[in-house]
Amino acid sequence: MEPAFDARVAAWLAQRALDPTESAPGVAGARLHARAVGEKSRALLADPSPAASETDATVPPGTRGTPGTPVRVLRPHGDRPRPTVVFCHGGGWLGGDLDTHLQHARRLCAGLGAVVVSVGYRLAPEHPYPAAFDDCLSVTRRVAADIGEYGGDPARLVVAGDSAGGQLAASVAIACRDLGVALAGQLLIVPATDLAGGYASDTVNARYPSRARCGEGYGLTTEAMAWFADVYGAGEAAGDWRVSPLRAGDLRGVAPAVVHTAGYDPLRDEGAAYAGALRDAGVAVAHRDWPTLNHGYFSLGGVSATAERAAAQAVADMRRLVFPGAKGA
Repeated sequence: MEPAFDARVAAWLAQRALDPTESAPGVAGARLHARAVGEKSRALLADPSPAASETDATVPPGTRGTPGTPVRVLRPHGDRPRPTVVFCHGGGWLGGDLDTHLQHARRLCAGLGAVVVSVGYRLAPEHPYPAAFDDCLSVTRRVAADIGEYGGDPARLVVAGDSAGGQLAASVAIACRDLGVALAGQLLIVPATDLAGGYASDTVNARYPSRARCGEGYGLTTEAMAWFADVYGAGEAAGDWRVSPLRAGDLRGVAPAVVHTAGYDPLRDEGAAYAGALRDAGVAVAHRDWPTLNHGYFSLGGVSATAERAAAQAVADMRRLVFPGAKGA
């Protein structure tokens, strides 16, 4: 018998559905709704220990010819060498920004004692695939090259992301392996990992039963994922590892991973499959599944005690990678 869906999250979703932006149409409407409900969930959260500074900047173009990319750099207190996290926000490749996911970045900054470089990558449909991937990779490479200006510890560079940002972080980690950019780890929260078929193929969807079992009624829907994938514009490239890291032919040598999935999430099974594929390739993996939670749990700590515990655990798992053997890790 499956564990029951978290009652507090269920009540939250019912209230969220009453927001006036729920039926706002199109991409602009999706962005408006995500911002509105995100602000409500953040208002329920206790801020983690504030960063010493939060600074907006622009990372210069990388070697791939990308434009300069806006980032927000969060720095913890103290001046000793720090881990550095390049964070890729979620939002279906068409929404989310430096503000909607500020609490995610603050949690990582406080929990890891890390400098966090949150990436304001270009969004679809104005900037379709591969713009988001190019921006996230360009920032990661630049941060690695200029690590002294950021955390200062080249042995502790991490990529992280949630949902669509989890896909971007996973794909960036593969690219970093191929380019010789050393990463200490990758943190993937409820990641999308297989866009082949665009969430509209019965054959591909059958590989991941959670797409049907949790495809509606728990926040994120499989129908919405199909729309996101279509707007992202990956098309025929959706089987490429830059879009679908689970489709990579060889995962050997990519950075150690922390992968967290949620039981009531249509992306649950592809996230678990990616954790398994990494493990089969000899990559160190810490995979946790939260059977009573849904896709957006990382921002619902003010709604559900279980969601708060899960979000804190994800950071703690990442800390064990960044500080192996450290007391309290």
